[in-house]
Amino acid sequence: MHMLLDGIAADMAAYATLQHLLEQQFEAAVRHQRAALEQLAEAVSALVEAMEARRVQRVACAVQLLGPAPSMAQVFALLKPEPRARLQQQWQELEQRVLECKRLGKRNSDLLVEQYTIMQRVLHGEDQIYEPA
Repeated sequence: MHMLLDGIAADMAAYATLQHLLEQQFEAAVRHQRAALEQLAEAVSALVEAMEARRVQRVACAVQLLGPAPSMAQVFALLKPEPRARLQQQWQELEQRVLECKRLGKRNSDLLVEQYTIMQRVLHGEDQIYEPA
């Protein structure tokens, strides 16, 4: 149970860091800073790998505690009322951070795709300048 709780706490901090990195990534993309984008991509990738490892560990801990196909609600139920309420609050905050990072990641992806599309048009011209009749 301690490993599971420690993993959630570590992910809370990691998602705050990820959010910061995604904001930096957006600024670097807007400014067309290729070197910064490469460094940020490496940092994001390493952070996401560590978070994925903790997620796998969290699932393994929950399976060990509860058997196959456990849910976080079942994990919460194992705790006394005060720690349960605290963990549920942390879990909700973590879910919100995950959603915000997904939103920021999509925003960054959309920007990079649009920049690429514009660059392709500039370099190679439009496929069709006029709409077919």
